Amino acid sequence: MFTSLARKTRQIAADPVLRKWLVRRLTGGAASPPTFAAHRPPYLDGLPGPGSRDPSPPAPFEPLVADPPVDSIELPLPGLTLSLEPGAEKDVFTRPYADIETLLALHRFAWVPLLENFDANAAAWAQSLWDVWRGSFSRPGKDWAWHPYTAAERAINLLDLARTQGLPGPVDETVSLLAVHAAEIHRRLEYFGDHDTSNHLSNNGRGLYRIGLALGLDWAARAGAEILHHEAGRIFMASGVLREGSSHYHLLLARNYADAWLAARRHGRPEEEALLQITRKALAVVPWLILPGGMPLVGDISPDCPPEHLLCLAGLESGWVAGLPGDDRAALLAQIEKTRPTDNESLSRDGWLRFSRGPWSGLWHAAPGGWPPSPGHGHQDSGAFELHFDDTPVFVDPGRGAYGEDADAKRYLSSRVHNTVTVDGADPYPNNKPYYDDAFRRDIAGPAPELTGGGDEVVLRHHGFGRIEGLGSLRRQWRFTNDALTLTDALEGDGRHLITRRFATPLEAEAGAGGVVLKGGAKTFHLNSPDASAAVREITLWRAYGSGRLGSMIEFTADAQLPWTGEVRLEVL
Repeated sequence: MFTSLARKTRQIAADPVLRKWLVRRLTGGAASPPTFAAHRPPYLDGLPGPGSRDPSPPAPFEPLVADPPVDSIELPLPGLTLSLEPGAEKDVFTRPYADIETLLALHRFAWVPLLENFDANAAAWAQSLWDVWRGSFSRPGKDWAWHPYTAAERAINLLDLARTQGLPGPVDETVSLLAVHAAEIHRRLEYFGDHDTSNHLSNNGRGLYRIGLALGLDWAARAGAEILHHEAGRIFMASGVLREGSSHYHLLLARNYADAWLAARRHGRPEEEALLQITRKALAVVPWLILPGGMPLVGDISPDCPPEHLLCLAGLESGWVAGLPGDDRAALLAQIEKTRPTDNESLSRDGWLRFSRGPWSGLWHAAPGGWPPSPGHGHQDSGAFELHFDDTPVFVDPGRGAYGEDADAKRYLSSRVHNTVTVDGADPYPNNKPYYDDAFRRDIAGPAPELTGGGDEVVLRHHGFGRIEGLGSLRRQWRFTNDALTLTDALEGDGRHLITRRFATPLEAEAGAGGVVLKGGAKTFHLNSPDASAAVREITLWRAYGSGRLGSMIEFTADAQLPWTGEVRLEVL
């Protein structure tokens, strides 16, 4: 209790916006979120819950045929490839790991769909690890093993394994335990009011839906369908893009709804058409999120699977799609082929702008209100962008390699590693809280950002710095020719301030008196600013959770008198 109190005290002391909100709450000037019953979304009222009826699968499960492991295996986990020798499975779930996400992935059996070749040895390990898990964790508790998101993922991974290889046995015992999963997920649904419910609840619903259909538990299938339907309206915006500020998480949630639709299709469910429409709307965003040189990893990278595993949602027979049974795979690829990309103007209104001009193509992001979404997986990236020249990434979003609020995990949330602007070290917007109301956010940081693109330019204007005395709005303008980009920043206000513009690049970067020379992809670029010298330092560019490569962060810092205008120019040599 004292540790929690001390942490909250430190947060209040370090966050002037939070202090303002607390004062307004105490004086009645800020609205509090509506009351709610945790774990009980109101749209489930009146629906039956778990009963005493035993599972009655509509089709019998074939057992996973597996002898005890005799060969080693390497399990692909977030941040770790875990090598196991026969006999080492006994302490897999109890040994310490540097990152809790590694342990959660083990509890979820998340490695099963990531194996490129699920052979007899993999089957042996799946059965052996399931035996160990059942022996230690079959009784539900409050630990991580039975967290509702983890329980849903584990159940789905086991059911998917059952469809292609067989269900880890004993089959009757596993079926009964999966029914317990459904009851436990339902009891602990991750609903925390309209203001603080994330994408997790939709995945709780997917778990209930998949278990209910596979085990003949009508109550679970009905509850899951209701959750999937209602949560789609919460987590996806008008354009179809995920509200939470992450390109990888958008693919993840599009996959989840595609998975639920395929399950409805297999079972001839009445909600099949509604789930298909949600799926198609989410899939319609995917083409805009992938540039010629790869997919920008804007916001958090999910530990659930590497981004490459979901690039199949652009129509490739790889990753998750490649692991589907033939009929499901053909049905999904047909839907992807006939789904037209969403309207780019609608997408830009929701904070994502895809822009191309000649050999240049880029993705810009500015959360619709400017503030990083809360709850969500977005970063302090208003005014940031990823830019490719043909198929060569020149400036990239660095992603984030781990969760948490310390060290690098916290730094990669901030603008200090994004292709944007800081003033006196401040992020473009304050830290967000789910209980802030929209009126308070506007009072603190002004109207929503304006992000537009057309002709040969992209323009962003935001007022986030206006919360700081002496600072006004920021306007960023990117203007392109076939062989050059000119980025002009204009900051309103008064007084002297330290303005830093940053550019993260995977290219070889060498600073000199005339600027920075960038080399890579058989191309050479020159980056310079007439009003500031460049500094270059190494950073990690994350390509999956816990997996990255070296890149460079280029910084142009000016001690400027406001109002101020500065320019950075990138030329193709």
